[in-house]
Amino acid sequence: MQLTTMVFGINLEIVIIIFFVLIIILGVVLIFTIRQLMSVTRKYYVVMSGKKGMDLESIILTRFNEMDKVKANAKKVTKEHRTFKAHLDSCYNKLGMVKYNAFPDMAGEQSFSLALLNEDNSGAILSAIHTRDGCYTYLKEIIKGESYIVLSEEEREALKKAETVDDMVKGMIENADDITFDID
Repeated sequence: MQLTTMVFGINLEIVIIIFFVLIIILGVVLIFTIRQLMSVTRKYYVVMSGKKGMDLESIILTRFNEMDKVKANAKKVTKEHRTFKAHLDSCYNKLGMVKYNAFPDMAGEQSFSLALLNEDNSGAILSAIHTRDGCYTYLKEIIKGESYIVLSEEEREALKKAETVDDMVKGMIENADDITFDID
């Protein structure tokens, strides 16, 4: 007759087998964990060994100092950009020109209308009309895209060209985004 001992209502042999299986599983997990720890330890010693390891802190501090300098420089450039932008907005930065023959018997398109505008589309239109007797120059003030003096067809065309310069520049910038540069 065989005596069987019961533990928690389970046969002792089954409890021993379950514990044995758990010990094997824990052993495998332990071996796997030790291998990973050894791998990480090796990598740590490679990074921290020799001159590079001793200088790691100084390298990090140097990079932080460089980043602080870049940040300060970016603030300076941003301030300068705002100053230049404010100045440029008041300058004539839009130009439209139309050349034409003022009279049917003249050739060579020596007459012209030149529109000079700032960012607010304010400025002037300069027209030079060339005749056989001489050249006559006229200047008309433009305020926010409008003139209080009647404009000729050529002057209106020059004004329209100057006002649409921004659209042309935007198109050029959008096309420039597709350009890539190979820097070696």
